Amino acid sequence: MSRSAHPAGPRHADVLPEGHYSAPPADLNALDPKVWAQTVTRDEDGVVTVGGIPVTRLAEEYGTPAYILDEADFRARARAWRTAFGADADVFYAGKAFLSRAVVRWLHEEGLNVDVCSGGELATALSAGMPADRIAFHGNNKSVDEITRAIEAGVGHIVLDSFQEIVRVAHIAQGMGKRQKVLIRITVGVEAHTHEFIATAHEDQKFGIPLAGGQAAEAVRRALQLDGLELVGIHSHIGSQIFDMSGFEVAAHRVVSLLKAVRDEHGVELPEIDLGGGLGIAYTSDDDPREPHEIAKALSEIVTRECDAAKLRTPRISVEPGRAIVGPTAFTLYEVGTIKPLDGLRTYVSVDGGMSDNIRTALYDAEYSVALVSRTSDAEPMLARVVGKHCESGDIVVKDAFLPSDVAPGDLLAVPATGAYCRSMASNYNHVLRPPVVAVDGGEARVIVRRETEEDLLRLDVG
Repeated sequence: MSRSAHPAGPRHADVLPEGHYSAPPADLNALDPKVWAQTVTRDEDGVVTVGGIPVTRLAEEYGTPAYILDEADFRARARAWRTAFGADADVFYAGKAFLSRAVVRWLHEEGLNVDVCSGGELATALSAGMPADRIAFHGNNKSVDEITRAIEAGVGHIVLDSFQEIVRVAHIAQGMGKRQKVLIRITVGVEAHTHEFIATAHEDQKFGIPLAGGQAAEAVRRALQLDGLELVGIHSHIGSQIFDMSGFEVAAHRVVSLLKAVRDEHGVELPEIDLGGGLGIAYTSDDDPREPHEIAKALSEIVTRECDAAKLRTPRISVEPGRAIVGPTAFTLYEVGTIKPLDGLRTYVSVDGGMSDNIRTALYDAEYSVALVSRTSDAEPMLARVVGKHCESGDIVVKDAFLPSDVAPGDLLAVPATGAYCRSMASNYNHVLRPPVVAVDGGEARVIVRRETEEDLLRLDVG
């Protein structure tokens, strides 16, 4: 798969034509380090371990399904991003990927900032001790209460997403006797090579103010005139799960062109530029993500070159990795329930979770890997579809995978690269309880988000 390809590729038919799928891997017991957390390995008995703990023990102690998060891997990836961009840039972890108080504490300790896009995410970040001035607040429809709370807390930046929000934030800040630092999110008309639902820089979508037609320039004019706002920069985000840097190059060129126009019209050089996040990770062995140091070098060179050409001072760069940090650090652990062979087609392997703990396959047609992790097997490979327990034909976890043909009820399967947008998008469909998040590190495991209980469900049902 090329860097520009996206794992959520075109939908294929319910029945795959002969030859449509790849050949089975040479070794079904192998664990590709590109898609698994850094401490994942197999022990001498063939059981997969993470952080030195066998998955069989984790399943026995915490149950399945469960998200298993490698804390050492998370911290290492956070440090890699912080180191790659250095002291002259800011790294904001995109909290929407996965946020918990433990994660916020890790981010704080590793020197990263955090961006949030709801009152709940803001509350989580603040309650875990993240300094408010290291929080950026996103969202296309922030409520008055959310904006008020953010300004009261002293968040470092609010990212303005519409003309109405420019006035709304300015009015609230001025009424509180404050001057809020803001960025304006613009859409630059870049076609990112990604799924339609997670491409965010073309004009026909809900985020940002279009650069086309002079709307972004007008937003800048209005923001500069309002006493409650301190406009410090421009924000651009072109999409998610992107491998190709060419989109960022076009986006940077257009953002810098706006900065030049602002200087020429208002005599102001805005000091910050936020290029968003969206860099891809490996969900399968075919994916080829870039390393943080490659991304930092490329983005820095792009912005510097564009600013030099425009005779502008190079602004401070911000980036917002979320998936790229947390995505590879976790896997979802399942127990096999039923096996249903369909002659001439494939074998359906049902697990005890599904679309309530990973909606991405159903929503984006996303591709994942899967492995038998409670033992090794020398059985012949079989084409399988890993499905969930929900009353929905689209309840698919892994659409096409090769598993050993002796997979049986009670075996443990694991789906890697589920740290991002799985627990954060989880639901109670069919009143299924959301799984826990279990952090492992150095032979120790602890729950950082507990499993839901039936009491939790019934407590909300006041009927």
